[in-house]
Amino acid sequence: MSRRHAVPFDTVLDYHLHLWPHGTRASQPTLEQLAAYCERAAQAGVTEIALTEHLYRFRQADAALRGWWDDEPDLALRAQMKGYWDDHVSADLDDYVEAVLEAKAAGLPVLLGLEVDHYAGRMDEVARLLAGYPFDVLLGSVHWIGAWGFDILEDPVVLAEWDNRSIESTWDGYTDALEELAGSGVCDVLAHPDLPKVSGRRPAVPDEWYERMAEAAASSGMAAEVSSAGWRKPAAEAYPAPALLARFHKRDVPITTASDAHDLPDVAARAVELRVMLADAGYEWLAGYRDRRRHAVAL
Repeated sequence: MSRRHAVPFDTVLDYHLHLWPHGTRASQPTLEQLAAYCERAAQAGVTEIALTEHLYRFRQADAALRGWWDDEPDLALRAQMKGYWDDHVSADLDDYVEAVLEAKAAGLPVLLGLEVDHYAGRMDEVARLLAGYPFDVLLGSVHWIGAWGFDILEDPVVLAEWDNRSIESTWDGYTDALEELAGSGVCDVLAHPDLPKVSGRRPAVPDEWYERMAEAAASSGMAAEVSSAGWRKPAAEAYPAPALLARFHKRDVPITTASDAHDLPDVAARAVELRVMLADAGYEWLAGYRDRRRHAVAL
């Protein structure tokens, strides 16, 4: 990680954690809840965590971005996305920020973050919404191709669309969005970068998409996330695939580690295996963050 000053921590990180499972309404975060996350992480050898709730959970995002799906020509996908959005908007961003800052002030090893989805043509609005908040790290992710939430595998409308599109067109659409997200400069880390494999469907030869993903990360100066969440999905492997991780390493793309837990039992899941995966790829450092400034963390 020659692009930032190296800080000699001996730390394991989980930089992708959610407070509320999908399909549930948000409740006010408490110090006890965040302390339980830290305790669970410590049991797995993780010494620092980042709370990175989805931006679309918050009413402030709803006010700024509602209707982003209106350009989707497929009525079923448009209706599905509106329903999904409505089901998830219930939290207050200011309350969330205050709760995490309270945990930091109490000495808990937590960072204030968000997972920020890609909104085509509207990332400037996202940047304005987030300006002024004291975030430590912002994850950037692509969960939607148009209004198709391709990783919501429990939804029949979403599943049907997998059969309507070729694998290649899905990966093309995803990578186009990832490139726009990276180029926006809004976020610090590319979350689960090869997410289209979530359903278990992959191109026979994914090299061209891997090259584009690696170039997007390298040219934007973003880090990339290595996440154990893929092991809990039909993909049955971590994000990213070893071949994509090798491309990140070749291009000197920094790496964070993550569980993408949405509930306490998955916090810091398979953290040791992620460390082994990174060591095998040749990484000696993780990317840590404070106030959206990156530093190196010794593996």
